[in-house]
Amino acid sequence: MRKSWKERLENDLGLPQVKPIPSRMRRRHGQGTIVIPAPMEVAKAMYQVPKGKLTTVARIAETLARAHDATVGCSVTTGIFAWIAAYAADEAARKGKKNVFPYWRVLKAAGELNSKYPGGVENLIGRLKSEGHQVFKKGKALLRPGLRTKADEFVTV
Repeated sequence: MRKSWKERLENDLGLPQVKPIPSRMRRRHGQGTIVIPAPMEVAKAMYQVPKGKLTTVARIAETLARAHDATVGCSVTTGIFAWIAAYAADEAARKGKKNVFPYWRVLKAAGELNSKYPGGVENLIGRLKSEGHQVFKKGKALLRPGLRTKADEFVTV
């Protein structure tokens, strides 16, 4: 039987782990350590983003790195776990739960909407507009929200 999104989110996979930065990543990040967060850590960070604010997967990874006294956070696993949390939130909302992880407030790099989140870009646009954000087209296909104030005012969770 297939696991629910909630079950996937709650499976800690033996994480978090803090490891030396792999050699293939040292050119970009230098020496030090990297944290591979647990799925629920990412979800809890997403949950802390208040209405009217936005953050990115990279900012969540940075915050989790600081929490674990690591040099960097793994943005790949943070992004994967944010995606799982988004589907767990959507699953819970379909079951009637009101207070779910606000996945629509977590953006990709440079403020791009994540089309792989539940309902795709259309869902995200609707949710962000309902919270007062404007959405702008970037290039042919990429969309990103513009904040009512400065564009660099992402919340750090």
